[in-house]
Formats: sequence, structure tokens, C-alpha cells
Amino acid sequence: MSSLTIALPSIGEKQPARLLRWNDGLTRFALSWPFPLAVLLIWYVAAEYEWLPPQILPPPSMVASTFIDLVRTGELPENLWISMWRVLAGFAAGGLGGLALGVLMGLSPTAKDYLYPTFRLIAQVPSIGWLPLLMMLVGIGEALKIILISKAAFVPIALNTYKGLQGVSTRFIEVARVYRFTRWQLLSKVVFPAALPQVWNGIRYGLTHAWLALVAVELLASSEGLGFMIVYGRQLYQLDVVLAAVVVVGAIGFALDKILALIEQRLLRWRTDGF
Repeated sequence: MSSLTIALPSIGEKQPARLLRWNDGLTRFALSWPFPLAVLLIWYVAAEYEWLPPQILPPPSMVASTFIDLVRTGELPENLWISMWRVLAGFAAGGLGGLALGVLMGLSPTAKDYLYPTFRLIAQVPSIGWLPLLMMLVGIGEALKIILISKAAFVPIALNTYKGLQGVSTRFIEVARVYRFTRWQLLSKVVFPAALPQVWNGIRYGLTHAWLALVAVELLASSEGLGFMIVYGRQLYQLDVVLAAVVVVGAIGFALDKILALIEQRLLRWRTDGF
């Protein structure tokens, strides 16, 4: 009697693929540095030869010294903590609301018919466009900032969650029905896992939009935070303070996105590792 053997990939066979991905990652990392280093070099040369007055373009060494002083005095950590608390609170509120609305519209055609047109109408107005109305309703306190940040995160998360659920292949659902999955099994084992990549993209976009909205609202209506430091430095014509705060804003935003990207790799590694 003949025997049927199924060849499964061994651990050793998976190593070349992992090494290849590791090498690709190192290559992308190496290629990402020449441009920012070139910008830094141009900045250094322009400041060194005073292509622009130091009051307009301070040298990198002055910005670095100012950054160290801001850290040492506690001004930068204090404002950074305030900004981080605002963005995390707003992102959590907007994220939960966006996930709930996206799931509701994605799973219920009736809810989609009722809610989607209004959602699209709200989504077309930028977060800052709501600032004058909200200032009259809730003032310029913390509630204003949290609401605007929440709205910035809410829209991409709700939209991507809805699109992800709507985009689940009907073939998956048909196979689940063949196996007589209950509704909960269908959702938990088929629909939600299939929609997870796009949902997670929405979460990443939501955090990015929340961070951008934070800086914008702090620039316009705040007496604390990183955005306020930028405005305060501009008002006093301390461009070194402005640039130091801008660098911190960019670095924190980049770090937050990278953290979510690493989490995504762990959550969705089944797409590349296989079985």
C-alpha cells in the first residue's frame, strides 16, 4: 500500500527566508540615512557660512545646546508629557469610537445606510475646521484638545474598519458556512482576522492624524505642550527653541508609527511565515 507524504517546511528551510527579510530590512535602513544626513550637512554649511542670519537659521550646534538646556531645566519633559497625555487620551477615545462605528457599519447594512452619509459629511471637514465651533461650546481647555484629537483619529479608524470588513472575500464566508460555523465563529475566526490588516492600517493612520492634530491645536489654542513651545519660541524669535521642538515632534511621531509597525509585524506575521 502506497503512503502519502506531505512535505512541510522545516525550521532550517525557513531560515533563508528570514535571513533574506533581515538583509532587506538592513538595506532599507541603510538607504534611509543619506537624505537626512545630506539635509543636516546643508544646514551646517548654510549656518557656518551664514547664508542666512543666525537669527533665522541657527546652527545645529546651537539647536543641540538648546535642546540639552530644555531637557536639563525640565521644560521640554514637562511639555512633552502634557502633549503625550493629550494625544494618547484623544487617540484612545477616537479609536474606540471609530472601531465601534466601523464594525457597526461593516456588519449591518441598515446601520450603514443610516450612518455612512453623515459620517462622510463629518469626515470631509478637517479637525481644525471644528475649532471655532468647539471653542464656543467647550472653551479652550483640555476638552477642546481631546475632542479635536479624537476626531482626527476617529475618521481613519472608522473608515478603514468599515472598508476592511466590507472587503472580506465571500469565498472565506462560503467555506465557513460549509463547516457550519455559528455567527460568532464566523466573525471571530474568519471575518475579523481577514479584516485585521486594513483595520490596523486605520489604527496607524489614526495615531498619525491624532499626533498632527495635537500639534495644530497646541499651536492655535494652548499654553502648554510641544506646539506651544514652537509658538512661544517664534514669538520671542528664538528659532533654536522652535527647531528643537520641531525635531522632538518629528522624532516622537516617527517613533510612534514605528512602534505600531513592529506590533503589526507580530500580529500579521502569518501572512509571510505561512503555516
